[in-house]
Amino acid sequence: MVGISYGAALGLALGYLLGSIPFGLILTRLAGAGDLRTIGSGNIGATNVLRTGRKGLAAATLVLDALKATFAVVLAAWAFGPEAALAAAAGAILGHLYPVWLRFRGGKGVATFLGGLIGIAWPAAIAFALVWLAVAAVTRYSSAAALAATAVSPLVALAIGLGEAALVFWTLAALVWFKHSANIGRLLTGSEPKIGRG
Repeated sequence: MVGISYGAALGLALGYLLGSIPFGLILTRLAGAGDLRTIGSGNIGATNVLRTGRKGLAAATLVLDALKATFAVVLAAWAFGPEAALAAAAGAILGHLYPVWLRFRGGKGVATFLGGLIGIAWPAAIAFALVWLAVAAVTRYSSAAALAATAVSPLVALAIGLGEAALVFWTLAALVWFKHSANIGRLLTGSEPKIGRG
C-alpha cells in the first residue's frame, strides 16, 4: 500500500510539472506574437492563441497541451508503475489549470483533459472529441462544447469499467467548469463569443 501511494505521489508530481508547461505562452512569444496574457481573454490556451490570428500556433498549442498529459501518463506508468498513471493525468490537468510558473494562473484545461483521457481511457477520449465536435457544430460555442465533453466523457470511462478514472475525471471536470465560470455566465446571457468571432 505504501508503494502504491508513493508511486501515485511521484506520478502526480511528474504530471504537474509537465502539465504546467505553458505551451501557448511559449509558442506565441517565440513567434513574436507578444504576451498571450495581454491578448483577448488573457487565457494561455489554444482558443486564445487563435485570437492572435495564427491558426498554426493555435493548432500546435492544442496538440501540445493535450500531449503533455498523455506523455505524463505514459512516462509515469513506465517510471513508477501502473498505479502512477491516473495520478499523472490528474497532475497534468492541475498543472495546466494552476501552473506554479505563472503564479497559478493557467488555462482552462480542456485540451489537457482530453490528453489525460487519451492516456487513461481512449474510448472516453473518442467520446470527448465526438461530443465536442457535435456541440460546437450545433451551437458554435467552444465553451459549451468543452463543458459538455468534460461532463459526458467520464460516463464512458465508467461504462467500460474504469470507475476510479471516472470519479477522478468528474472531479477534474468540476475544476474545468469552475475555470469556465465567466463563460457560463455569458452563455446564460447570450453574450458568449461564438467560434471565429472574437
